[in-house]
Amino acid sequence: MSSPCHTSAVLVAFMALAVSVGAEQSKERSCDVIGDESSESKMERALLKKLEPLSQIRFKVTVEKGKTENYVYHFRVCREVNSTLHDYGGLVQTDRQNGKTTVIGRINETQVFNGSDWIMLIYKGGDSYGSHCSGEKRRAVIMISCKQGVTASSFTVISEEREKEQECFYLFEMDSSVACPAEDSRLSIGSILLITFASLIAVYVIGGFLYQRLVVGAKGMEQFPHFAFWQDLGNLVADGCDFVCRSKPRNAPAAYRGVGDDQLGEESEERDDHLLPM
Repeated sequence: MSSPCHTSAVLVAFMALAVSVGAEQSKERSCDVIGDESSESKMERALLKKLEPLSQIRFKVTVEKGKTENYVYHFRVCREVNSTLHDYGGLVQTDRQNGKTTVIGRINETQVFNGSDWIMLIYKGGDSYGSHCSGEKRRAVIMISCKQGVTASSFTVISEEREKEQECFYLFEMDSSVACPAEDSRLSIGSILLITFASLIAVYVIGGFLYQRLVVGAKGMEQFPHFAFWQDLGNLVADGCDFVCRSKPRNAPAAYRGVGDDQLGEESEERDDHLLPM
């Protein structure tokens, strides 16, 4: 009786272990800044978080120099190009002539810093040079420049500096909106005052209308709050404009005569004169 139970328990434990191992393997590695975790600055962590939207994009560029050099460069931001190899390769070069793969830089040796409208991402710890650069390890320098409205574009190879004794590097460039500075969305003092004034006016009109209609029982235009006051104010403003803008003395006679009954009577008599017989 105990043997089947024991076998089932072993199978369940084995399946749980397999699932946990598979989940661990499926989880992709990310950038690790050079040095221990305690030495990472807040700026570096903030920049890596800022680059996170690019981590799911794979970049590829081909470079041909005559018949001797024909390479394809594969790049990912803070992710391994081939996660099945577990080699931390974040930027990999493939020779199209012989299929040889060379890791240019690894994500577990990352440096990152920025300027006003750019971010510099550096992968160190690549495969060692042969006869160049004193056999030191390769490194990739990726300049990410600001371009509004573009998630990522224009990944290109700028140059390979390998004629020096030390500090050789591969230089790449790309455009992305993640390198752009955050836009200042704060409202100006004038905008705040305007919004506050408009809000107070809206509260006054709506609240006064409801009070006049529901409490006082006013109808028509009298529902408007303080209707008599605003009406008188409008008349005063009109009189003021008339006084200020008038271009003639106030006592000057009118330039026209009004049409009255006396004028109509006189005019009618004048018109009848020419009808009398001579």
